[in-house]
Amino acid sequence: MSTTTLHHPSLQGKAVPITGAAGGLGAALARRLAASGAGIFGVDLQAARLADSMAQLREQGVQAHALGVDIADPAAAPRIVEHALGVLGRLDILVNNAGTDVTLPIAELPDADWLRVMGTNLTAPFLLSKYAADAMRRQGGGHIVNIASTAAKRAWPKASAYHASKWGLLGLSHALHAELRPDNVRVTAVIAGGMRTPFLLERFPELDADSLQDPADVADAIRSVLVLPPTTVVAELTVLPLRETSWP
Repeated sequence: MSTTTLHHPSLQGKAVPITGAAGGLGAALARRLAASGAGIFGVDLQAARLADSMAQLREQGVQAHALGVDIADPAAAPRIVEHALGVLGRLDILVNNAGTDVTLPIAELPDADWLRVMGTNLTAPFLLSKYAADAMRRQGGGHIVNIASTAAKRAWPKASAYHASKWGLLGLSHALHAELRPDNVRVTAVIAGGMRTPFLLERFPELDADSLQDPADVADAIRSVLVLPPTTVVAELTVLPLRETSWP
């Protein structure tokens, strides 16, 4: 009778920039991927909160760095990638997680807010992917994860900028998946259903928090994609709360 050795895949030694890493799913991902051996480069507009989050990881022996920056500024993307390469030495996994929203009817939505939502949710992931993919290509491959939303598959009122950005991010992700495969750069879009994060609960206090999912569970699902064999890619992953029924 033959015996099989079970290998528990890890992310040991992987260098992972994560945007929006100060809280919510970004912080959960930083903790989960760090626990699997990755070095984390956290990026967030909330610099003080991010610094605290990364400091907690370092106390646990994790290689963790923080950069407080507004990714909606197009000049930030090459700086982020250059800085991440400088402190981690390589770039294996990019997680485009940061997102913002302005909940207003189109007639009341200021032009500047539209541009800010699109800049954060769509333009920044494009630019970061562009510069990160170049680094990944030089080192032989990598993985880009784009955190979309069920808002990329359906629509509701007073969220035109958010929907446009998330539908756009899903399209961008699939386009990059098609384009970067020959370079051994895998690209995954994550359709995440409602999570118990301030992003939802502070804006919509009427939501039933018990029907939403723990961001740590979504982080676990994403990790499972990141440790697949290098010959396989999940182009789109949908992770939903079991009890939240607004999405089939």
